[in-house]
Amino acid sequence: MNRASGVLLHISSLPGAFGEGAFSEEAKRWIDDLASGGFSYWQVLPFCLPDEVNSPYKSYSAFSLNPFFIDLKQLFNAGLLTQEELNGALQTTPYVCEFDRLNRERMALLGVAAARYRDNGEMDAFFGTHPHTADFCEFMALDAANGGADWQTWKNTVPDAALLRTWRFTQFIFFKQWMDLKAYANKKGIKIIGDIPIYVSLDSSDVRSAPEMFQLDRNFYPAAVAGVPPDYFAVDGQLWGNPLYDWNRMEKDGFAWWRDRIGFMCELFDGVRIDHFRAISAYYSISATEKTARNGKWIKGPGMKFIKAIREACGDRLLIAEDLGDITPDVAALVKKSGCPGMRVLQFGFFGNRNSPHLPHSYPENCIAYTGTHDNNTLLGYIWDLDDETLRTVFEYFGCAGEGKHGCFDPIRRCMLQSHAGLVIFPVQDLLLYGADTRMNKPGVTDGNWGYRVTEAQLSEIDWNKFRRWNEQYGRI
Repeated sequence: MNRASGVLLHISSLPGAFGEGAFSEEAKRWIDDLASGGFSYWQVLPFCLPDEVNSPYKSYSAFSLNPFFIDLKQLFNAGLLTQEELNGALQTTPYVCEFDRLNRERMALLGVAAARYRDNGEMDAFFGTHPHTADFCEFMALDAANGGADWQTWKNTVPDAALLRTWRFTQFIFFKQWMDLKAYANKKGIKIIGDIPIYVSLDSSDVRSAPEMFQLDRNFYPAAVAGVPPDYFAVDGQLWGNPLYDWNRMEKDGFAWWRDRIGFMCELFDGVRIDHFRAISAYYSISATEKTARNGKWIKGPGMKFIKAIREACGDRLLIAEDLGDITPDVAALVKKSGCPGMRVLQFGFFGNRNSPHLPHSYPENCIAYTGTHDNNTLLGYIWDLDDETLRTVFEYFGCAGEGKHGCFDPIRRCMLQSHAGLVIFPVQDLLLYGADTRMNKPGVTDGNWGYRVTEAQLSEIDWNKFRRWNEQYGRI
């Protein structure tokens, strides 16, 4: 891996005028900023349709695409929306995603554009090569036809034709707009890293279309579900509730569903991070009757047989192993054998001894190092929350003991770039040095997450020239 650096910023957090970030001109200007700062990677969160609490890590399909990212101005320029309709979608605030309003209004507006779209065969051709996404569109239309009931109980098998067309239109237009934006980024020297949630939702087209691939009972409900045991983020663990894969069944066809999934991700991105990679070594199984994740058990996962299958599907694309959390020797061995770079998170470095793998002096070349992830506090918020003893340790480590809290951030960020880590990623909040109120997600908390947005005026406050100098000094350009 060539030395490089990048920035983590989800599409929803981008500047824009219509409720959340989109594949807009503002996104292109963001790419221009990254290039001017000497960054080579832009990392995003999953692109799939988020769940009822706006999390993109539990979706209605692993092959879905979030319609809210579609740039409305492009639809207007194509004659699919009027100026009045465009004006009616203008946001009331640029600082937070307007999820409630988007959920109430956006699909109806996109339905108007879908009705005006005159397909020349291009949309049908897209679904001819993306059958799982076609299944998702039918699933969403049937879900509406059945009043949002569990798919296991559906009686109505005929979707509304206009709604089905709307879903197909959104997926096709999303793909078309994103591929144009990705091409722009690549031309500017920016590669895109996507994110793959390890699990899918029970309420999804994936499970409905292939229930035999999951650990379900005769009524298609899970007896055991996914999660993680108690850890740094949650004292009771995290009860995710996703159905577990039947890995033995998946192995029989060479992990075909996963090959399709990885192939789809590699169409969208130049590299992908596999969330909760440790489940490939061993996954945490919790009885579906449990109220917390405390009483689960670890069960052996598919291991290298699975890794080889997805490697064949993704070719030479970058695969990142999210190897955080309860990492046992067998997980570490699998990460090493896979060849995938693992992750290091600075904020985890000061909870153990001086030999922590998350301290910059310990970073191997084959790793992706972060000041924090979407699940962490911001760097400024983290520093402000430290107890006095840990804060002194941090100051001593970075050689800024006499400079106080405000004087530690440049030494920290420079040290990350100086490290041996092949790739260093900063969340955009850590370029801006924003506090805990801009945090993206608090694991184990259902409300108040995922809504963070940044404005163009705020992005203009970043000293891109300083980051370019650092990237040049430390060999990351």
